[in-house]
Amino acid sequence: MNTPMDIAGQTFIVTGAAKGIGLAISTLFQSLGARVSGWDLDAGAMQDNPVFADSQTVDVTDPAQTKAGFAASHAALGDIDGIVANAGVNGPTKPLWDYSLAEWQMVMSVDLTGVFLTVQAGLDHFRARQRGRIIIISSIAGKEGNPGAVPYGAAKAGVIGLAKGLARELLPSEITVNCIAPSMAMTDLLDGMSAEYIADKKSRIPMGRLCTPEEIANVAAFIASPACSFTTGQVFDVTGGRATW
Repeated sequence: MNTPMDIAGQTFIVTGAAKGIGLAISTLFQSLGARVSGWDLDAGAMQDNPVFADSQTVDVTDPAQTKAGFAASHAALGDIDGIVANAGVNGPTKPLWDYSLAEWQMVMSVDLTGVFLTVQAGLDHFRARQRGRIIIISSIAGKEGNPGAVPYGAAKAGVIGLAKGLARELLPSEITVNCIAPSMAMTDLLDGMSAEYIADKKSRIPMGRLCTPEEIANVAAFIASPACSFTTGQVFDVTGGRATW
């Protein structure tokens, strides 16, 4: 019988793995006995970190790089059990009427198209196995919206729709597709936000604090494990009580 969060011996790709939420997920997975292939724009930060059994420099907005990245991770570590599509950007925090098309497209290319390309790169592999875990990091902004980050929320809503549709396309199989929707987390993305913006988002969280990357990682480990065997196409909230649906 499998114990909760039993992922020992399994292999996962984690995107945006060099820091923040991606690093927290990679660290927990490795501590639970999994092997992690970390993807980031610069793999240098991961090469000397024992958390990673493999590291790849991958721009998730580039289809050639995501396909090559999956092939390289597979060649390095063998069978891939799951993908955590975490890489993302916040984009400028300002009203939508001040957004340029280039700024909008930048957010969409990473936060929505990047997830599509990352996940698609592994689908032939998972479909051949008829099992696997696809975990997408969305956001409460994708469910409730965040003033000052409309493109980000639109992209994060988009990946929820992607997960729900893909989960059903893959049935019946043991390939699950689920999202995690955190509230604002304590990562270096905060560095690009004003104190007023952060305070506003914190005020919306009933528990009165931001979530930690480790709290998100704990949920990811559960979804990745055999304990989460009968849930697909769903959204797991890590919001300190903010989520209402």
